[in-house]
Parts: sequence; C-alpha cells; structure tokens
Amino acid sequence: MAPSPTYADYVGLSDAAGVVAIVQVAKQAVVEPERSPGLARGYVRLYIEAQTEALISGQDGLGGSLVFVADVPLAPNGKPPKLKKQRMIIFADPVPGSAGTLQLVRPSAILPATPETEAQTRAVATALVAPDAPPKLTGIRDAISVAGNLAGEAETQMFVDTNSGAPVSLTVIRRPNMTPEWGVSWSEIVDQSVKAPAPQTLQWYRLACGLPRELPQDAYLQADRASRARASEDYAFILQQLGPCTRTIE
Repeated sequence: MAPSPTYADYVGLSDAAGVVAIVQVAKQAVVEPERSPGLARGYVRLYIEAQTEALISGQDGLGGSLVFVADVPLAPNGKPPKLKKQRMIIFADPVPGSAGTLQLVRPSAILPATPETEAQTRAVATALVAPDAPPKLTGIRDAISVAGNLAGEAETQMFVDTNSGAPVSLTVIRRPNMTPEWGVSWSEIVDQSVKAPAPQTLQWYRLACGLPRELPQDAYLQADRASRARASEDYAFILQQLGPCTRTIE
C-alpha cells in the first residue's frame, strides 16, 4: 500500500502540473517489465484509458477521453490493482501534438479520489492561484545580524530571492532569557511584528521546501565571525521551527 500523501506532495504535484483532474478509469493494461525502466519495487506500470470527470486546475478544453501511463502499488496479493471504474486524481501535463495524451508529472502522480484527497487537492489548487499566493523562493540574497545593547539581545534579517522578484524577508529576534521569535514578511515592509507561517499552509511550504539547508557563504553582509555565527544559528533555528519537507510520492 502506498503511503498517504503529505501536504508537500499535494503542493509539489499541483505546482508542477499543467492539468489536475479527476478521471474515471475505463481500461488498464500492464506495461511489460522490460518497458518499465525505473519502476520502484512493489509497483506496477499501467497504461490507462480514462474519462475526464472534473478539471480541478489547468487548461480548459481538456478532452473527455484521456490516456496516460502511471506507476501504482501492487495489490496485497502481489498482482496489479483493478482500477476500472475507480475515480482517480491525476497531476499531469498534455503531450504536445498528441490530443488526449497526458504525462504524469511524476510516475506515481495519481491518487484515489476520496473525499479527503479531493478536498485537499482543491484547497491547494485554490491557494496556488490566490492573489496573495506566496512566490517560489530561489535563494538567500543577504543576511545580517546585529547585536543589541543587552547580553543575548540581537536581530537577524535575511532577504530572500523569488522567481517573481517579490520581496521576502526572514527575521529572528532574540531577547535575554527568552525563546527566540521569528517571522516572515511577504512584502517590502519588514518589522518585528511579522509572524511565522502556520504549518501545512502554502506559506509554510514555500519556506520549508524552498529554503536552502544552510546560508550560502556569499549571503553574509558582515565579515566578523560573531555576526556570521549568529546569522547561521538563527537560520538553522528557522529551519528547525519549520520542520522537514516530507514527501511520499516519487
């Protein structure tokens, strides 16, 4: 049985797909092992013919009849699952010049269309096209950390590059004998009132899954060792607070 998709799976698949749709499987055929390079253990590759039931996101005019290839987990008895008449959610791109043919954005980018998976997929699709949807992060541009007047007091700011050019910044505030506080600004306004994103939101995903694992050396704006060490520590603190970007769908 395939593991349940994570929030990062839903966003990653939806973000990469030109088409997210609910389909009903009409026919399936097993692709021979010799024609299934890269197939994961415990999976089978299927050639699937399906009927479009609903378009969640993507181009209008998607045909009613679709064909695609998908890697799906074997049934408990070790045989290919019987998907005929089952409703599935697919994350795919149209194949240029081949009407009605799709290519999944990942070999196993197909989910059973349950009330839970459909609701989560639709929620993510809505968040991705919202006017205030956070941009994709492309790297850390600058990092600066300034000590305060009291021992243990400091403020660190990190400025993040994005694919749209929209400003994003991270701030960590340290006060004596208190747990550090951090937040993110998705605008040009940077102040101490910014908050950390709620877990399992698109804002959380952009940070947890888009930030590099450590500050790049050319991002430090200060040369002194203490300031650089503090900035590095504060960046690690942010990553720890965000938690891992866990994915289960390959």
